[in-house]
Amino acid sequence: MKLTKILTKKLTSFWLVSLAAVAFVFLLSALMSFVQLTYRFQQNKVAELESMIVTHYQQHGTDQLDTWLPAVLKAYHVVQFQLLLDQQALYSYQTDAHSSASGLTLYHHIIDPQSALTVKFELPSPLNNYELSWYELLILFIGFGAISVFVRYGLKWITHELDGVELLALRSKMIIDGDIQGAKLSAAKGRPRLINRAISKLINDLEDAQQERGRLDQFIRANTFLDPVTEIGNRLYFENRLAALSHDNKMVAYGVVFLLEFDDDALMNVQADIEANKAFITQIVAIIPPLVIDYTDVIFARRSALQLAIVVPQLSLAEADLLADRLIRRCLLVKHHQIANHDNYLHLGAAFYKAGDQPSQIIEEAEMALRAAQLQRLNTWFMYDKGAVDKEMAKGSVRWRSFLEYALVNKRFFLLHQPVLDSDNSLLHYEIFSRVRDNQNTEIRATLFIPMANKCGLMPQVERMIVEQVLFNVMPKNDAIYCVNLSMDTLTSRAFIRWIQSALLEHRPLATRLIFEVSEDIFIKHQQHPQLAKTLTMLSKMGAKLSVDHVGKQVVGTHYIQTYDFDFVKLDRSIIRQVHERPENQLYIRSLIGGLLRSKAQVMAEGVEIFEEWQTLKILGVSAAQGPFLGDIALV
Repeated sequence: MKLTKILTKKLTSFWLVSLAAVAFVFLLSALMSFVQLTYRFQQNKVAELESMIVTHYQQHGTDQLDTWLPAVLKAYHVVQFQLLLDQQALYSYQTDAHSSASGLTLYHHIIDPQSALTVKFELPSPLNNYELSWYELLILFIGFGAISVFVRYGLKWITHELDGVELLALRSKMIIDGDIQGAKLSAAKGRPRLINRAISKLINDLEDAQQERGRLDQFIRANTFLDPVTEIGNRLYFENRLAALSHDNKMVAYGVVFLLEFDDDALMNVQADIEANKAFITQIVAIIPPLVIDYTDVIFARRSALQLAIVVPQLSLAEADLLADRLIRRCLLVKHHQIANHDNYLHLGAAFYKAGDQPSQIIEEAEMALRAAQLQRLNTWFMYDKGAVDKEMAKGSVRWRSFLEYALVNKRFFLLHQPVLDSDNSLLHYEIFSRVRDNQNTEIRATLFIPMANKCGLMPQVERMIVEQVLFNVMPKNDAIYCVNLSMDTLTSRAFIRWIQSALLEHRPLATRLIFEVSEDIFIKHQQHPQLAKTLTMLSKMGAKLSVDHVGKQVVGTHYIQTYDFDFVKLDRSIIRQVHERPENQLYIRSLIGGLLRSKAQVMAEGVEIFEEWQTLKILGVSAAQGPFLGDIALV
């Protein structure tokens, strides 16, 4: 907009100079006309005098000239006068007044060619005899005052109009830069008004189109991944999410799979009452989320018409027993008046899995546990336990807290990174991961200690240590860009916010090489939290970039991406897994990229494992990716 301001000043200056030039030419022309008229008037008087002298000479000769000519010459302000005949003076006249030679006009004419009568006299310049009266001075003053007023008013008007044009240019620049909201708020004084109103209407239409795009995107995902009756994930959603918890077809952490199924024979009498049956299923579905709200990354889906599936990662065997008992008890509180046998219509099977187990094997074990519960002919649950309990999950919360505090004090956390490559396979940045070593120097995965750190309220301290290592140990060694994950507890911790603000102010050049990544789950659960928006805005103003990951793991709208102005959007691995064979996932990715077309956010992918996945993602328009195929996780 600086260039526009300069052009406006130039245009205003040109207008003023042109106006001054016109006024100058007008005044110069008036002055020249006035001078010419005065000289012509004097020449007419001189011609009249010469005519009088010729007439008198022809009738009376030089007699009686003294009687009338001096008075006439005095009236004409003649300084010196001579009447000559053949170069001989017939009559001479001269006043007593003295005038400068530069102020006199000499007239030397032959007034009678027949007798060679010549007149020679000097007159003062007609301008010397002219003096402005007070009335004329008043008229000039009023005229110049009126001109000044009109020039000032014209300058004010043209400046106001040009300011309106600049506002239109500013709004246009905001629209080009993607700041649609800013362009909408600056719609007050744009000129011309017709163009301003047209831009406002187009902005409103654009916002409506973006909202409609978001609704269409959510509709596509809902019809692809949601069950139409219960509005939770369907079988495809369940398989995608379960596959995302694995790596190389092996689970990366421990957890429990629950399968909740209604007995087909017990519900046979209610098949005709479709609406009552739907209402019953919906009530059961509404009971389950509050029971698992305290756990992270829970998968809840409807695998079939009569079966619900729940996957709870990082859940110990003892906690799984308690949760299974609570699930079956709460679901039995929902009554259906047309159930044939109230004592045997609901069963739950659970299978505990550990890191390294195959997803298909886990589902088979959960179904075996469900069959075992059904064989008991009672509303009950059964846990399939093959005795493989991860040693790390056996620690209680108190022991985990003590261990994590000890690791923080002794700085036993260390960093790993994984490259993120763009579509040309060039390095875009590194994503930072963390591990911790126990007393036996054994590495403990983040999937194990992060849930416990969240439970113990230690995530702000853990992530502060990670950011410190990145800022002061890793970044000074090279010019690469690094991406660090932040949790909800960290983003709302006042101590962490004060520290990160002072650290980024002190090391401003490093802030531009940082990307702070936040999980989509945080925006689903805490979107209205006031501190979340303040922290993200502060980090962005400091120069750091913002990223949201695990996008697509939940079936929600993506309007929050424009709200928080993210720089990167990272697709969850459940969308990426076997994407070349899943048209529904490709449809979602195309829809997401189309919805973000006018924003600055770049769409990336995580968990790319094979060449076909990466090729398909590039064809769909994904700008960058990370995963085993593009680069393994390595020590920093």
